[in-house]
Amino acid sequence: MANELPSEAQLTPVMRQYFAAKQQHPDCLMFCRIGDFYELFYEDAIVASRELQLTLTARDREKKQPMCGVPYHAAENYIHRLLRKGYRIALCEQMEDPKTTKTIVRREVTRVLTPGTAVDPGLAAGESCWLASLVALKGGLVGLSVIDLSTGEFRATEFSGPAAWAQAVDEIGRIRPVEMIYANAGLLGAQARLDGAAEETGGLDAIRTKTPVDDWVLTAEHALPLLRSHFRVHSLDGLGLGGHEAAAIAAGGLVHYLKATKQGALEHIEGVRYYERSGNLELDAVSVRNLELVEPLFSGESSQTTLFYTMDCCCTPMGKRLLRATLLRPAVEVVEIEARLESVAEAAGDLRRREAIRRSMDGVLDLERLLGRVAMDSAGPREVMALAGTLGCLPALRRAVGDMTAARWQELYAALDPLEDLHTMIVAAIVDEPPISFADGGVIRSGVNAELDELRELSKSGRQALVAIEERERARTGIGSLKVRFNSVFGYYLEITKANARSVPGDYERKQTLVNAERFTTPELKDYEQKILTAQERSGEIERRLFSELRRQLLDSAGRMRETARRVAEIDLLASFAQLAALRGWVRPQIDTTSVLEFIHARHPVVERRMEESGAGRFVPNSLYLDAADPGPAVLLMTGPNMGGKSTYLRMAALLVVMAQCGSFVPAERMRLGLVDRIFTRIGASDNVARGRSTFMVEMTETAAILNTATAKSLVLLDEMGRGTATYDGLSLAWATVEHLHERIGARTLFATHYHELTLLADRLARLKNVRVTVKETNGGIVFLHTVETGAANKSYGIEVARLAGLPQAVIGRAREVLRIHEKAEVQQIEQDKRGRRSEAEASGALQLTMFTPLSQRIVDRIDEAQIDSLTPLEALNLLAELKRELKAGAA
Repeated sequence: MANELPSEAQLTPVMRQYFAAKQQHPDCLMFCRIGDFYELFYEDAIVASRELQLTLTARDREKKQPMCGVPYHAAENYIHRLLRKGYRIALCEQMEDPKTTKTIVRREVTRVLTPGTAVDPGLAAGESCWLASLVALKGGLVGLSVIDLSTGEFRATEFSGPAAWAQAVDEIGRIRPVEMIYANAGLLGAQARLDGAAEETGGLDAIRTKTPVDDWVLTAEHALPLLRSHFRVHSLDGLGLGGHEAAAIAAGGLVHYLKATKQGALEHIEGVRYYERSGNLELDAVSVRNLELVEPLFSGESSQTTLFYTMDCCCTPMGKRLLRATLLRPAVEVVEIEARLESVAEAAGDLRRREAIRRSMDGVLDLERLLGRVAMDSAGPREVMALAGTLGCLPALRRAVGDMTAARWQELYAALDPLEDLHTMIVAAIVDEPPISFADGGVIRSGVNAELDELRELSKSGRQALVAIEERERARTGIGSLKVRFNSVFGYYLEITKANARSVPGDYERKQTLVNAERFTTPELKDYEQKILTAQERSGEIERRLFSELRRQLLDSAGRMRETARRVAEIDLLASFAQLAALRGWVRPQIDTTSVLEFIHARHPVVERRMEESGAGRFVPNSLYLDAADPGPAVLLMTGPNMGGKSTYLRMAALLVVMAQCGSFVPAERMRLGLVDRIFTRIGASDNVARGRSTFMVEMTETAAILNTATAKSLVLLDEMGRGTATYDGLSLAWATVEHLHERIGARTLFATHYHELTLLADRLARLKNVRVTVKETNGGIVFLHTVETGAANKSYGIEVARLAGLPQAVIGRAREVLRIHEKAEVQQIEQDKRGRRSEAEASGALQLTMFTPLSQRIVDRIDEAQIDSLTPLEALNLLAELKRELKAGAA
């Protein structure tokens, strides 16, 4: 199909309007309202037909002007399908009623929809739709601001120093906005090259839509006055943005973008909150992904693998979103955590009062998003009545919370505004079951407006008069099938079949001839038609005006509603934590400012729930003790076979810390936690082929971030570090990393490895302890016991795991043969190398890591395997002599 644009002379009036709008928004798909359809033309039509699987038609016989369309009433689903694919959409609406104009209807773009500014109906209640703004200033400052237009949540932060850009990108990776705006110069422009940190922009790859804006938009000269103007303040200090220029510019850029895309007056956005990452337990994007806090590790997997799914027992959408935000930003202040735990403890121990709180939230809908729809003028009568239904639940919720005695419950009781005046205002104005739109009429209650009541009565009496006319004319003409009917073109008319045409009176005025009938009117019918239609039209105008006034009154109280929504969310979250604690037998953690991390018989919350749901048995609990202070241990070095449970143990430790610092009870018999400032994880293998990074490069980059930023109050989880390169390279790096964590950082660390040679570090590092996951060997193979105990593993069981995975028996047998050959050859090679290096080592005095050799490991294994209690004295002496001879032979 050709796609040739017509000349100006060939354009129809409608197409002139279309091209004028398209010229203003060239980067958007133009949805042009024509009658009951949104039509798209030319290239936009081709794109939309391909993405939406619509039939592509044309406006001319030669099919040179392609077009397609979607019904106006069903356009929302089509639009959001395109938005999810990253497209921008401009809505070109009819600005006049076609019935009231004698010329071409005027059309204008009323709103531009983008992935970050449109509320997707498929968005889950617990999810947010973040729009982000990123700006880099000279001097190393990076500002970041995000907003969820559906709820009005608006916040900003900034970063400084050599790692500013990397930290900002990491924060974006944690928040995962659906759209981000940035200066037109580009993210890799001069401003963004902060000490070479622009290399870290790979974290932005996950953002669905990146939208450039003119450079002047993200400048202090434009953004700061715009921000002050929007919030009607003389200074940004009151918003918490004083002294944070980069954050303020990013926030002002978002306000500009929302106004430029015509998102309404933004009256539900009453403030912007500045936050510091250090104000909460910091979780970088890698740790959030590895721990599967809110999203599964691999796309396409079930959300049942996430901690959010496991802990989602909330009754309201606001509570679900707060749970998600809390898991990403746990608290770091003992006072705050203890206040939450005290509230949870009281509710968990009192079933009656806990259920009273939860039952009172049964009718609470999404107060934040309902308010957002009202603010953006997209809420109809039914949405406003849904808002009234939610407000009607608040007094009972407040009474239920007031029955609690814990300090946090009483704070929430005092702060919860039941908004009874707003509820009364809505139910007094709108009928109990309003229609979907004003076109159907009957939205406003009787008694609200005298003129409206009078017009309704006139319309009602007019309809009764029409019935009387129909009966009278049937009697007069003798035509029993005569009917009074109506359509939008001809108005009211008398319809008579052709068979009765001879009986038509002479004073009837013919209006239309059909195949089987004739349509007529009379002066009396014209008079009533004018009265009825005028009354209906005037009634509609009054109802829309009254509804608009109601909307204005609600928006005047938007701040009160947003604050109430926040209180409801917190009540829901605490009640949810209590419900989980009571139903699953979780216990209250002991929180302090020490450097201890201890849990007794703890369980992995996600794995335990999945095992229960699938009937796979019971989770095997384990214990842990870490203390960054002397005498420790500060580092647990974990060995054992694959599938033994090392990664599960590591993740369990991190998840319990997250849960405890969120204020939740935990699945354990007992837990003691000295507050953690950051959690770092390096678990699993991955690569980034598109950016030229191998698995090992990704691993080293993540490990470097840990070693450069961890503190003595951090929790570090490292799993199989160094496995992506040659054995001795990886072993050396792992060895040095453990020493660095132990000696220089002092962080509480769990280090899982297959390098058994590392277990000998326990003899050199005072605060390092070996632990292992246990395995039982049987004649049929190995059985994983999933229990962690003190000591080092003496075997890897890699071939046994491969056998369990289903490798052919021939491969397994051959692997065992090759293993024996290589072990023997390695011993011989090591002995030769030692002889060649001895003189050099003696001359230099360098430390030789002889503990890396399989010879020493075999001797250790033989001692470990020896049944000392059953050895006779002679057997013990013979064993000792044999080991001594082997050591001498190795040394030679």
